[in-house]
Amino acid sequence: MHFFDYHLPEHLIAQHPAAERDSARLLVVRRSTNSITHHTFRELPDLLNPGDLVVLNDTRVLPARVVGRREQTGGKWEGLFLRTTEDGSWEMLAQTRGYPEVGTAFVTDTNLRLVLCGRTTERHWLMRPDEEGTPPELLGRYGHIPLPPYIRKGREETADRERYQTVYASANAAGSVAAPTAGLHFTPALFDRLTAKGIGTARVTLHVGLGTFAPVKEEDPTKHVIHSEWCAVTQDVMDAVRTTKERGGRVVAVGTTTTRTLETAARSGTLQPFCGETNLFIHEPFEFRAISALVTNFHLPRTTLLLLVGAFMGGELLQRAYAEAVANEYRFFSYGDAMLVL
Repeated sequence: MHFFDYHLPEHLIAQHPAAERDSARLLVVRRSTNSITHHTFRELPDLLNPGDLVVLNDTRVLPARVVGRREQTGGKWEGLFLRTTEDGSWEMLAQTRGYPEVGTAFVTDTNLRLVLCGRTTERHWLMRPDEEGTPPELLGRYGHIPLPPYIRKGREETADRERYQTVYASANAAGSVAAPTAGLHFTPALFDRLTAKGIGTARVTLHVGLGTFAPVKEEDPTKHVIHSEWCAVTQDVMDAVRTTKERGGRVVAVGTTTTRTLETAARSGTLQPFCGETNLFIHEPFEFRAISALVTNFHLPRTTLLLLVGAFMGGELLQRAYAEAVANEYRFFSYGDAMLVL
């Protein structure tokens, strides 16, 4: 798995999205011929065929990051919402100096008061907000977009509220702490062109967790214990996948999260609906049973996302594609350009 690590010049890490979503560049890799060509994302409908099915992850990113101070001492504090526990507490990844006692109150820079009521680990706190409301409601009012640290050191700008969210993110599917970034390039006009060409679309949901950024530290990356994420795919979507394949069309997964969801649903050997936690770890060798093509951004070295892409296109071809992208100064990571693997 020599492709698993690579050198990336720092100036190629995108700090802002492309001026227009579909103006991002698109590196197209054809596995059948080992060829690589250069395009823009708005050319995607021209690169697909009538009868293909594009499957997208409709999760919505929560403004899950909160920053503030301890109410009594004024000491700085920062937290990232992870999930709601059975008793209604917020589990948060927290960072502050010292070891605050249970009962300590914190106030965010947007004036939400939270009280520490327990811990699951040293940095995983259980907190309760003083104000009534669901996490999407309260974080929507008081939280910040949780940009990854390689984008402006995580500092949010006004435009990130819109641009770090897909145009098709569902209001009923809020739950991610990171965007399904391959989907950031789609626009309503692009969907219209896909439809006009006879290319179908379908949606699944996977809530992207913090583990998506976790580096793989094991010398043998297949020994890595992968994070689990909640996902759901309906019977209608799996029927569309099955029909597409039976008719000779391609199932085009938009992103590693969509891939993980569809392949989880196909693990039994048949295409079944699925709802629940998945800990599917996709790496070479892997038999893909659901997807036929992949749209994906360029990923960080030593991550499970890179292993997934390598399993789909082969390590040597991936290494060539990334070298080509670096040589042609493609923009990398969440706000960067994309790759289409056919």
